[in-house]
Amino acid sequence: MSDPDGVLAAEQRHLDRARAELTRMREHTLSLVPDGGDALADEALAHALHRRAAGLLDDPSTTLFFGRTDHDDGQRHHIGRRHVTDAAGDPVVLDWRADVARGFYRATRDDRGGVRLRRRFGVEEGRLTAYEDEHLVERDDSGVEESGVSAILAREIERPRSGPMRDIVATIQPEQDALVRADAQTTVCVQGAPGTGKTAVGLHRAAWLLYAHRERLTRQGVLVIGPNRAFLSHISAVLPALGEAEVEQRTVTELVTVAAEGRKEVRVRGEEPAAVATLKGDERMAEVVRRAVWAAVGDPARVLEGGALVLTRGTRRWRVPGYLVRDLLDELTTRGIRYEAARALLPQRLAHAVLQLFEAAGDSPDDVVQDAVARSAEVRAAVKALVPAQDAAKVLWRLLSDREFLERSSRDLLTGAERELLLWPRPPRTAGTARWTEADGALLDEVSDQLQRTRSRAHVVLDEAQDLSAMQLRAVGRRCSTGAATVLGDIAQGTTPWSARSWDDVLVHLGKPDGDLEVLDRGFRVPSAVIDYAARLLPRIAPDLGVPTSVREDPGHLDVVRVEDPLARAAAVAAELLGEEGSVGVVVAVGSVDAAAAALTAAGTGFSRLDALAEGEVQQRVSLVPAGLVKGLEFDRVVVVEPADVVDAEPDERTGLRRLYVCLTRAVTAMVVLHARDLPAELR
Repeated sequence: MSDPDGVLAAEQRHLDRARAELTRMREHTLSLVPDGGDALADEALAHALHRRAAGLLDDPSTTLFFGRTDHDDGQRHHIGRRHVTDAAGDPVVLDWRADVARGFYRATRDDRGGVRLRRRFGVEEGRLTAYEDEHLVERDDSGVEESGVSAILAREIERPRSGPMRDIVATIQPEQDALVRADAQTTVCVQGAPGTGKTAVGLHRAAWLLYAHRERLTRQGVLVIGPNRAFLSHISAVLPALGEAEVEQRTVTELVTVAAEGRKEVRVRGEEPAAVATLKGDERMAEVVRRAVWAAVGDPARVLEGGALVLTRGTRRWRVPGYLVRDLLDELTTRGIRYEAARALLPQRLAHAVLQLFEAAGDSPDDVVQDAVARSAEVRAAVKALVPAQDAAKVLWRLLSDREFLERSSRDLLTGAERELLLWPRPPRTAGTARWTEADGALLDEVSDQLQRTRSRAHVVLDEAQDLSAMQLRAVGRRCSTGAATVLGDIAQGTTPWSARSWDDVLVHLGKPDGDLEVLDRGFRVPSAVIDYAARLLPRIAPDLGVPTSVREDPGHLDVVRVEDPLARAAAVAAELLGEEGSVGVVVAVGSVDAAAAALTAAGTGFSRLDALAEGEVQQRVSLVPAGLVKGLEFDRVVVVEPADVVDAEPDERTGLRRLYVCLTRAVTAMVVLHARDLPAELR
């Protein structure tokens, strides 16, 4: 835009100054010598300085600030992605997470909070190209359009994109900001329609929490959980761009199978029918697993010689009768502690019972004597017989292989038919040769937690939560048992046979029944032409949900075309769309991926196949995406191929239509639907 008053030039000078100060801050950090007083402290300090220096790297493709607020008291704040100060310590740019920056996102003319003017900046390749003022006092002197919509904000939201997901710090809306800054002890559950920014809210909430509660959250850790590696790759750049590079990101399967806290790593390499996976994910399996673990506790009358603990000390033999040993076991096994904790406590309990015999005989033993008794061969042998060491994989292997053991562990919980479904048709010879499935991973995690308590993080961000089974949700809940969670999803996008029916159920399984449920239904990314078309499926797949609305003025573009060869036409359309700016996603049923890849290759169109994308591989503008991996992703232009095939690929029609709903809500600008078969009735 033209700059007759020199406003842009002045703001650009401020940006140049901010960049110079950021460089100074980084150079100062790099010049510091870690001296903590000893080698361990030196190493910790060096790591902290390295992390600090990494957070001060400048990205020349963006600006250090994107907005400004002017206040009644004369103060002026430039709002950006990080905090920048001058040599005297005075702020040059305020971190968007600072409390004073709240007014940039939430101030209105009716509730200004002391903000007189809000300024937004247009940015191209790291330079300021435009500005827009919104006067919150002088109502008729605003640069915002008459509709109340910021043109710069609209352009930023609708900007074409390629590559990983970007942060949204410049475009956070008031309802999103309220969720981002929710109390750290509060579990927030966000029901968000497509394009409402729920994933961005979760990631920015993690960044805000790390800013506002740095010490505790850094010490205990923050964990982001997504549905698959393609999704995590898509969001991987957001937190580092916000200065948070050390947040752990995992899929649910990785979460429950990666070796940790004494557990062995488990490889998921098996598949099973949906009915079996659904049953393994049922909440009743938690009690089945608990019984299976504690079934190993022995009966003193059977496992101890003579039915009692007998200890030889000097020339005397001391005998703790079996009923007293039984009482000690009952006290340990009914108090809610983990199995390994019971094994650790039992030697001292038995030793104390022996010392009571010493005292009754007139002796006065002390703690040293008790410790010696606890370490004695007789007590160690008794503990080994009464509470034998267990391995999680072996417990589950026995449960799924041994009909009698499964029947004892599931009596009055499962039916006979359900037990037959769970039992392996051909049991592997050992736990080490078992082909574990994803559902088995959650059961193994449940067994592991019964054996030894799972470490809790300070905060967990769980995306696409509606797709998890009760057992998977319990596994996630264990990771935030002493912290809080941000739970994100959309009931209408539940694409597993076991997907959630309500958020109340999800929060209960997570162990957070008092979590706050919030609804985002204003779509900022998906245009109205696209969202309105996909919403035709909602009465069938999620009748209790309201229809989302797009707030974008540009309605986008939609073409629904019947063709003889949808895959060949999709390849041709993808090649044509490369002439437009932005990314292109070709979405096909899982069984059509190879044929679609061949069609794109034959058309001479370069593409990335997201089900086979190597780590670190540069993603091309055209992405070939199986319908099962497209959740959470978005592209400027999307080609959806043969909707009926997408529906038929799922175990049931409800799940299939939900999967189709996901596919139909991935476009930011335009969508083309190609089909040879009849469309589902709701879309005709």
